[in-house]
Amino acid sequence: MSVVAVSPVSVRERWHPPLVWLAVAMFALVLFAAGGMVIDHRVITGLPAWDKPAKFALSVLIYAITWAWLIPQLSKGRRLAERAGTVAAALLAVEMVVIVVQVARGTTSHFNVSSPLNSALWYTMGASIAVVWVATAVISAVLFRNPGPDRARSLGIRYGSLLSLLGMALGFLMVGPKTGQHDLPRTISGAHTVGLPDGGPGLPLLGWSTVGGDLRIPHFVGIHALQLIPLVVIALELLSSRVGVLRDGSTRATLVTIATAAYTALLGVVTWQALRGESVVHPQALTLVSLAAVAAASAGAVTWVVARR
Repeated sequence: MSVVAVSPVSVRERWHPPLVWLAVAMFALVLFAAGGMVIDHRVITGLPAWDKPAKFALSVLIYAITWAWLIPQLSKGRRLAERAGTVAAALLAVEMVVIVVQVARGTTSHFNVSSPLNSALWYTMGASIAVVWVATAVISAVLFRNPGPDRARSLGIRYGSLLSLLGMALGFLMVGPKTGQHDLPRTISGAHTVGLPDGGPGLPLLGWSTVGGDLRIPHFVGIHALQLIPLVVIALELLSSRVGVLRDGSTRATLVTIATAAYTALLGVVTWQALRGESVVHPQALTLVSLAAVAAASAGAVTWVVARR
């Protein structure tokens, strides 16, 4: 059963081809980068050189598969969404080419303005990311014009798309000169880490700072809401065969709204934590109290909805 209203299309038309091809290319790049991490022992900003291409390729793969499946299900404004999806696929490919080229050259791709070539590649990638955001916003707007047969499913996809757009936008907090980068000549303009230079101690593979705030965390949490919020919908539907109260569609829709509110609050907390320069693995009491408040409020809301039914 579809998440949104499905137009009468053939099986071949049920996937968006450019995004599918992008997903295939990203799958191949994940495998290639994994091999690179084994045989190439170079280190860039404290991580294996091919770590970044692997992470970005996996994230783009998830993005591409999600929208490649959703776009053909739209009945209203489908052609506009298809065009926006094609633009997003092309410019995500540009971003990944820049990342791979810079790794092959043994240097960083993000924030690198150390030479005319590095600056050109970074600004090309930055412009591509901005256009991808606009294209995703267009697809999300079309998605809102296509109500689905099940309210909880529709809400899950809509909420997920909005939070994903917010997560993508949070990436722009990393752009621009940070502390210590205002001196000329400048080689780096922007940073993942707050209050410290990039490349310090970090979590294995992820690279998220263990000694300071890291803006990649809210960026990651927000972007993948498009996958995680619908997973809540799927979980509720699976549980409905055993939990009678979940068989009611309005109850599932309310619970999806509560889950989204909790996820949004979590996104706010991790963004606030990063901007304060606080490590994700060493949260202060204020952060822990905030997370506990989100958990308590969410549990209370769920209890109230279930008890009322």
